[in-house]
Amino acid sequence: MFILTALLLLVATPLMAADFNMADGLSKFFGEMGFTSFFTGEGWKNAVMLAIGCVLLYLAIKKEYEPLLLLPIAFGMILTNLPGAGLFHTELWNGEFLNPDSEYYHSYRHIMADGGLLDILYIGVKAGVYPCLIFLGVGAMTDFGPLIANPKSLLLGAAAQIGIFATFLVTQMDIFGFTLQESASIGIIGGADGPTAIFLTTKLAPQLLGPIAVAAYSYMALVPVIQPPIMRMLTTEKERKIRMQQLRTVSKKEKIIFPIVVAIIVSLILPSAATLIGCLMLGNLFKESGVVERLSKAAQNELNNIVVICLGTTVGATATAEAFLNGHTLSILCVGIVAFGIGSASGVLMAKAMNLFLSKDNKINPLIGSAGVSAVPMAARVSQVEGQKADPRNFLLMHAMGPNVAGVIGSAVAAGVLLSFLG
Repeated sequence: MFILTALLLLVATPLMAADFNMADGLSKFFGEMGFTSFFTGEGWKNAVMLAIGCVLLYLAIKKEYEPLLLLPIAFGMILTNLPGAGLFHTELWNGEFLNPDSEYYHSYRHIMADGGLLDILYIGVKAGVYPCLIFLGVGAMTDFGPLIANPKSLLLGAAAQIGIFATFLVTQMDIFGFTLQESASIGIIGGADGPTAIFLTTKLAPQLLGPIAVAAYSYMALVPVIQPPIMRMLTTEKERKIRMQQLRTVSKKEKIIFPIVVAIIVSLILPSAATLIGCLMLGNLFKESGVVERLSKAAQNELNNIVVICLGTTVGATATAEAFLNGHTLSILCVGIVAFGIGSASGVLMAKAMNLFLSKDNKINPLIGSAGVSAVPMAARVSQVEGQKADPRNFLLMHAMGPNVAGVIGSAVAAGVLLSFLG
């Protein structure tokens, strides 16, 4: 229909302009069609990226793998790789525009003048606004009660961050060829926290944002596939049958004081983590205070949904053919799953180590240690499912939520540490 309309316009134009050249008009029209780009130069790479985007859409829609973010990321990937569409311009975010000596540095005027729709929306990613607003929504949806009731869970959440730093060290080997900043951004995948991965990567290695975001959210969606074999390999059947004591009831006062104290203490110790931790705890305070229900609901729903759309689409837009189809991307995908596996295993092993010092009645079921990664609440549900396979009457969900929400704090702190050293 579009081609027919264009041809009709070309036929009608000579009637209005005597100097119109039909051949030149047709040549210009067909030359600007995106289809022709697939058969010239490296246009085939764009076709490959469109296919990858469609595969990710299939996983998001049919398999429901983290659809809230994977779907917009996949569609953003498709939009940015449409030849000639001009929705996102990688060159506006590289080279002289990011050079401190450039006249454009610290200014987004060139983006507003020369950029496309996704370039303008990407400012929120580059400035670190979108991940922080998502943390605000996450905080408003999170119940820190299980963590407050069982403070030992904080150690499990901290142990699960070992995967981040182990991966950071491993990727500094010569065979990978990553810089310190790139290794830090890849390592954060092990925390299984998409917004944190995006936040740190935009600060340290923006050129890797597309592959890292896809890896982070893909592995978060694959938690029920990746974690169970690791959990069963590191635990005995007897350990998986351990029943934990019921958690005490946490008072409203404790739930209100907790986000305030955590925000202050963490920010004083690690100012670089204040942005993420502050937004997370502010959202939680909205929820627990009980006096700003409208703000709490807005953070959980309208605001969070709008930001997810903008964040997912623009992050997907960074996955251009040049940035995605290279050896580094394959390395990121491979190392990322190792980072996630190490994080899960570290939490389980920490629980086993803690049991050596706990009385018989206070033993920890090691399965909840794997929930220390920041995939809320999926990782906690996996602990529950695996525990009931060993003992159908064993209920671990609330116990697993402790290290699970501790992992959210832990991944933000880990990002702050890396940013403090390398930013």
